[in-house]
Amino acid sequence: MSGSLQVHRTTATRRLVLDAPPANLLDNAMVDALRAAVEAAAAEPGVKAVILEGAGEHFSYGAKIQEHRPGEIDTALPRFHALFRTLFEAAIPLIAVVRGRCLGGGLELAAFCNWIFAAPDAQLGLPEICLGVFPPVGSLVLRERVSRPVAEMLCVTGRIVSAEDALEVGLVDYVSEDPGAAAAAWIASQLQPRSAVALRHAMRAVRLPMRAGFRRDLEAVERLYLDEVMRTTDAREGIDAFLEKRPPQWKDA
Repeated sequence: MSGSLQVHRTTATRRLVLDAPPANLLDNAMVDALRAAVEAAAAEPGVKAVILEGAGEHFSYGAKIQEHRPGEIDTALPRFHALFRTLFEAAIPLIAVVRGRCLGGGLELAAFCNWIFAAPDAQLGLPEICLGVFPPVGSLVLRERVSRPVAEMLCVTGRIVSAEDALEVGLVDYVSEDPGAAAAAWIASQLQPRSAVALRHAMRAVRLPMRAGFRRDLEAVERLYLDEVMRTTDAREGIDAFLEKRPPQWKDA
């Protein structure tokens, strides 16, 4: 166990469990632990899949809002984005097992995976707009999974969708009463019989068109978030209101 992350090893897989229930927040410590675990998996040539899962009833509520206040976000956001660069470089097939709430940075992480196995009770969404900000990674990766209008709806309205609705629009790939078992069976039949080195090369090839654009655009949305959005009155108000558990009073400025 590293920090709040459980690492379960088999010969062919690494199962990474966000172990800070109920929210399984992606705080700086969790993000660092995830990066270290992915780098370790990439260094072992026999690993054919990385599974991401949340302990307890939920996948993840997303970021720790306290780390997104002015002064702290300048460190936290680049740290989170570095995790996605690490996932690209690892080039290992990624599977998310989602139960309960999968929100904000949690959905960004799950949506970056190649396949999402969800429980019927899963709720997926990007509520950052409710805090006066936007989801940087979500704004880039959702358009790779769903249609542009659906990606825009999720990013711009903050709507939270059910597993059934997410399956219908392609946000998740499978819905099962036991998504962990379904994912394990799928890996056993579809990935374990393959060559690990071939899988990694296939991952690099199939994501090659996405890779260059993602790295370029991630830097652009990061600067937009830090240099422009976080300087607005409403971004500060949205975060303060959330922490103070009150409705935000927008200034539209």
